[in-house]
Amino acid sequence: MIVNSLPWIGMILLVLVAIGAAVAATLLKQPLLGLVGLLPVGIWAVLLAFGVHPEPQFAALWSLLAIGFAALGVIGGSPLTVLVLRRAAPDVAEPGGHGGIMVDEKGEPGAKTATREVLRGGTTIGFLERVAIVGAIAIGHVEVIAALIAIKGLGRYSELDSAAARERFIIGTLVSMIWAGLCAALILLTPMPFFP
Repeated sequence: MIVNSLPWIGMILLVLVAIGAAVAATLLKQPLLGLVGLLPVGIWAVLLAFGVHPEPQFAALWSLLAIGFAALGVIGGSPLTVLVLRRAAPDVAEPGGHGGIMVDEKGEPGAKTATREVLRGGTTIGFLERVAIVGAIAIGHVEVIAALIAIKGLGRYSELDSAAARERFIIGTLVSMIWAGLCAALILLTPMPFFP
C-alpha cells in the first residue's frame, strides 16, 4: 500500500518544487527558472500516455496532485510566457511602468519617441486567464474558453494597432492558454481512485 503511494508522493513533491520555482522565477524576474515546471508535467504526461502510473491507494493523493497541477497551471504559466516572449521578440524595448510595452504613435516598439504603453496589466490578466481555463477544463465546460478569448480580444482590440502589440498578444495568449490547458488536461486524464 505504501509502496504504491511513493510515486504519487514523489510527483506531488516535484510539482511543489516546480510551483516554488515558478514563484521564484516571477519574483526574481528570471523566467528560465520556470522551465522546472516542464519536468513534472512531462513526466506525468509520459506516465499517463503509457499507462504505467500506479493507482493511488488514498484519494487524498489524487486530490493533492490535482490541486498541485491546477496551481502549477496558473502560476507556472507566467514565467514560461515571459520566456517565450523574450525569445520571440528580443528586439522589443523594455516594458513600460505597468508591464506593457512602449510604442510610438505609429505603433512601432522601442522607438526613441515612445509615447504610450500598450498591453498593460498582462501579467494579472494572464493569471486570471489561466485560473479560468484550469477551472473550465476541470469542471468540463471548455466552452468558457471561447468566451474568455472573445472577452480578451475585445478588451485589447484598441491596443492592437501595431504589429509588435499584435505579436505579443497572440504569442502570450497562446503560451498561457496552452500551458493552463495542458496542466488541466493532466488532472482530467489522471484516473481517480475507486473505492467501493
